[in-house]
Order: sequence, then C-alpha cells, then structure tokens
Amino acid sequence: MLKLTKKADYGLMALKYLAEHPEMPAFSAKDLADAYGIPSQLLAKILQRLTKTGLLRSHAGMNGGYALARDARSISAFEVIHAIDGPLFITSCFKGTKSCELTPSCTIKEPLARVNDTIAGVLKSISIQDLSEHEPGPGHIHDSQKLVALTL
Repeated sequence: MLKLTKKADYGLMALKYLAEHPEMPAFSAKDLADAYGIPSQLLAKILQRLTKTGLLRSHAGMNGGYALARDARSISAFEVIHAIDGPLFITSCFKGTKSCELTPSCTIKEPLARVNDTIAGVLKSISIQDLSEHEPGPGHIHDSQKLVALTL
C-alpha cells in the first residue's frame, strides 16, 4: 500500500494551517504542533527542513515563527513530500544506480514507472491552497477525485 510518512503528513498539515491563516505573520512550531496534536520537537525538525528547502521562511525573536515562503497556490504537495522524504518511488527498482538482477526478464518496471510518474503528477497538481479549501469551486476536481482516478 502506498502511504505517506508521518513526517510528510505533519509537513502538509503545518503548511495547510499556515495557508488557512494568512492574516498571521508567523506561527511558532509549538503553535502549529498544538493545533493538530503533533509532537512539537518532531514538527520543529520538519519545519527546519522545509525552511532549508525554501518552502517556509523563519523569523527569530519575540514575534518569530514560520510562514510560507511563497503563495500557497504555488507550493505543491509533491514539493513538500519531496523536501521531507526525498524522491518518490513506489518500488525499490527505481532507487539508486544499481540495476536489479531481474531487469532482463522484468515485465513490470516500465508500467510501474508510469504509475510512479502519474502519482507524482497528481501530487504536483495539488497545491497547499487546494488542501486548505473546504469548498472546491465549480469545475474544480476535488483532491480525492484525483486520487480515485489514479486507482482506476
């Protein structure tokens, strides 16, 4: 089963929260962790990584905290997941430079590569803004519909 890591879940949740509260200049890691009941030390590490990759910006001091580095519409779920977990692979045969010993007789590598590319494409098409919208606009394909389309 394909599944996001807890770290990726937490990162997406934190960015979603920031997108839902644009009126606030920044939130502390503790504020974000408390909003969802996430372990604050773990979330702080995730937020630091997202800052390092340029998805968040951090402010030190009394009114410090974290804020989105770009508009929520321009940050994709794929970028967040990639920043936290690294490249997306649904099977181990896509990892590393070593060739699998079954490569000459493998009949599923290319179809699985297409599935991998499709999943990446869907994640690239979902923005943090999409995640924070409760009511999709007319003609907007809801995220769950995109994911269901992948399984068909």
